[in-house]
Amino acid sequence: MKAIIPVAGAGTKLRPLTYTQPKALIPIAGKTILSVIVDQLIEAGVSEFVFVIGYLGEKIQDYVGHHYPQLQCSFVTQNDRKGTGHAIWLTRNKIADEEIIIVLGDTICDYDLKKVLSSPTSLIGVQKVDDPRHFGVAVLGDHDKVLHVVEKPMIPKSNMALVGIYFIKETNKLFDALDIVMQQPPLPSGEYPLTNALELMIVQNAVRFDAFRVNTWFDCGKKETLLTTNATLLKKTDNLSVAAQQDTVIIHPVNIAKGCIIKNSIIGPNVTIGEETKIEFSIIKNSIIGSYAELEDVLLHGSIIGNDAYVRGSSQSLNIGDNTEIDLR
Repeated sequence: MKAIIPVAGAGTKLRPLTYTQPKALIPIAGKTILSVIVDQLIEAGVSEFVFVIGYLGEKIQDYVGHHYPQLQCSFVTQNDRKGTGHAIWLTRNKIADEEIIIVLGDTICDYDLKKVLSSPTSLIGVQKVDDPRHFGVAVLGDHDKVLHVVEKPMIPKSNMALVGIYFIKETNKLFDALDIVMQQPPLPSGEYPLTNALELMIVQNAVRFDAFRVNTWFDCGKKETLLTTNATLLKKTDNLSVAAQQDTVIIHPVNIAKGCIIKNSIIGPNVTIGEETKIEFSIIKNSIIGSYAELEDVLLHGSIIGNDAYVRGSSQSLNIGDNTEIDLR
């Protein structure tokens, strides 16, 4: 079983964090977005991975090589951001006629992955949303058979959004459909969505797709959902590994990495702190703090602070990239 994980996006909604690191490597509940996805797949028995990289792709390669040295994987570069369909199409020489699972690199879901991988039919992950116009949408028939899929419809005929997980049994038919899609004009945005190829497979009766519903779905493409995801996962992965802790109150759940020094502070709830970070005289809640950061005399809530950032001052809600120095006093 192979997994394809597209991680070539620039993560524009999370800037300035994503100016210096890929969105998939943003820390969350003691891991990264990418490691949450990869660990979930490994646990379910997936043995081979194809990563589609682009923007800051060398950092993805370095991360995978360092944290997963045993992983059987390959990398495909998407130099031009032309959408998910184009990203998957670029992997055609890495995939034989075999079953695959596609998981978009900014999507974290709670679902029975082993059950998905044992399905007798191809599957598309869905979840009901209030406003489906911002997502790919599936129209379902009896027994959750997928009748149609469409990308970001102006007038949706369904509120079942595609969450970004696809189990494909007929891989050769997927790439046949992608070949056709790539010869057509792209969307006005210049992209070729994977949804177009899936719809072509459906209308040609080439493949039967069924829908499966995920228990929870977090699209980690913006600050608010990233912090929500962090809080939810912390309840499952609460961890405390503080090298030095003086006159500090910890309000769980939190995840504090090794080598941190925290003094005269209140940390939590719902806080993730990266390695070797120093915090003094501060109150931090509902936030993500990167590695090697220094925080002094601050009150942070609903904030994301990048690696190697230095913050000193007063109460704020911040979104700060790597290698930043801010004095709020």
